[in-house]
Amino acid sequence: MSDSGKSVYVTLSGLPLLVDFKWPFHSSTAGADFWVLHADAKLGNSGLHAPVAVNLSATVREVLPSMEPKDVEGPVVNALRKEVDRRQLEFVKSGKLVPVQFSSRYYDFKRNKWIFGRASDEEITKLITRKVFWHSRLLGGNVWIGDPAEALYVESTVPHLLEIARNLAESGLMTVEGEWASANAALLAQSEKFEADMKSALIELEKKHAFEDAKRAG
Repeated sequence: MSDSGKSVYVTLSGLPLLVDFKWPFHSSTAGADFWVLHADAKLGNSGLHAPVAVNLSATVREVLPSMEPKDVEGPVVNALRKEVDRRQLEFVKSGKLVPVQFSSRYYDFKRNKWIFGRASDEEITKLITRKVFWHSRLLGGNVWIGDPAEALYVESTVPHLLEIARNLAESGLMTVEGEWASANAALLAQSEKFEADMKSALIELEKKHAFEDAKRAG
């Protein structure tokens, strides 16, 4: 989130996403026991996007305090990021809604917590660096490092993410005040690197979908 209330969510593979949700969840018209939320995940400023229908299962609905954005937006954003990490979503110029299962895959009922995969400090450092860069590039303004959705995505804590951000600030890449960061010139000067990371991750994702398309074509 930035001062404007918007946020860039970066995947561990390096893809910056801008997600537009069409709240609220609504009951499935197919008669099945789940709820649906439409969203559009835009890939940075590439002109590519992934229109999705997030399907909330009845099992997961039971553990949610509500289906309001304040209670569910973070986990949904992270489910979308994990689907991108797993190369399940394809970014296109135009396309049909793709169903995304927001199910017990991402919830540990024994420990009563969301599970999106634990990241190493090295991965978290990359994530924060990329987030601050892409947010500054695409939206401008300050970047909320203390967003609980970010800590949830990497199975860490907000204080730990802020500690890593402060270490990055000491290197001169960004300025950190409280839970907020802003990109310094040294970080913005690395635009070629971040763009190359995004291009590489997108190529790998597209390869996977091209392979699957070829298999279906027989």
